[in-house]
Amino acid sequence: MRQMALIGFLQAQNCSNLVSSWRHPAARPDFLSAEYYQEIAQILEAGKFHLAFFDDRLAMPDRYGNDHAHTVENGIRCVKMDPVACLMAMAMGTRQIGLGATYSTTYYEPFHVARVFATVDNLIGGRVAWNVVTSLNDGEAWNMGREQMIAHDLRYDRADEFMEVVLGHWDSWDDDAIVLDKQRMVFADPAKVRRLDHKGKFFNSRGPFTVPRTPQGRPVIIQAGQSGRGKKFSAQWGELVFVSYANLQVARRDYAELKGMIAAEGRDPDSVRISTTCYTVVGESRAEAEEKYALIESLHRDVDSLSLLSEALNFDFASKGMDDPFTTEELKNISGLQAIRDRVVSLSGNPNPTVREFLHHSQRGRMQNPMIGTAGDVADQMEEWFTSRACDGFVIVGTNIPEGYRDFVRLVVPELQRRKLFREDYTGKTLRENLGLPKAANGDWRR
Repeated sequence: MRQMALIGFLQAQNCSNLVSSWRHPAARPDFLSAEYYQEIAQILEAGKFHLAFFDDRLAMPDRYGNDHAHTVENGIRCVKMDPVACLMAMAMGTRQIGLGATYSTTYYEPFHVARVFATVDNLIGGRVAWNVVTSLNDGEAWNMGREQMIAHDLRYDRADEFMEVVLGHWDSWDDDAIVLDKQRMVFADPAKVRRLDHKGKFFNSRGPFTVPRTPQGRPVIIQAGQSGRGKKFSAQWGELVFVSYANLQVARRDYAELKGMIAAEGRDPDSVRISTTCYTVVGESRAEAEEKYALIESLHRDVDSLSLLSEALNFDFASKGMDDPFTTEELKNISGLQAIRDRVVSLSGNPNPTVREFLHHSQRGRMQNPMIGTAGDVADQMEEWFTSRACDGFVIVGTNIPEGYRDFVRLVVPELQRRKLFREDYTGKTLRENLGLPKAANGDWRR
């Protein structure tokens, strides 16, 4: 029976993906501590979530006005710790939940990324996923020693080769390479450990790789590209794909389109889980949930949205008035998340939307299409999305931490389980087993 995947959407910072969450009266202030992340992971594990996942960027959102003062003053994701270090803290307090982190193909070397994730996957028993991203704004470029961001499609061309190198290194040890024969004094079979010797357009990487095969074969690959080029990358490489759909009608259409693209790549569409971002506000009664929602909405400030739009689109929104339209040339030259630009143009019906229209239709920095009400109300909406093939699961965003996750696990998860839409318990030891994916075999990604 088909059942949904549940993922907790985290940030290694002072807030959740919802910037205003740190302002909530119930939000914990100890976001720099290991205990903070361990408690979140333990709540999600109690709810049988498949994965706790860290998004990441390599710069503060300081593109708005080309200054970081507003970012720091308003707490707009201004703290960004390394997600893998936070992941390890969570791993030490859990036993079953999968743990994922974002690392960029734009600024790291493939060998380094391969080693980091293979190491962690071995250390915690095969529960790791890597979210593959191409960094998107000039602030990140400047932090990482570059003068400007690489062009949008070129970033994906580079990322394709990056994937080949990482996966090639992960394949360079056979599952049974380690012998540990003390009598013969043989540690491992040298015939089962190979050099990669990759020489390509963007990368050269020799090997041999220094980390043996992991319990699940290799870490699970997460992808979230939603531009035209990003979707192609997801269809080619993603095993767990994160999306953000404007409404149910769009979701059904785009879900079917992406599944078709996966099939066109020679892959089994059912082997790729497509999960949509989901904001929930749940209460014992609908009135209680609506009261919670009103409080969360009251914490939002327009500067949150303007700052995050500037960061994501790599364009300074302070350079335009609220009702100034974007020129065709400005829209064409946006080098960040082009999917946001395209969605705003589509939803507004305006080929040259204004800043105000960007705020309204992108909902950047706000809860997008929140599911509000009792556990039954929220489960009804999730069931409709899932059973009508608009998604395979949900990426749940904490509206305040940790109580937003605790409310969901306490109220919504039992209702989903009662309807047989979500599992009662973990079914395996590795993340792949719990996602219903086979153990990765050497070379199975080559098509």
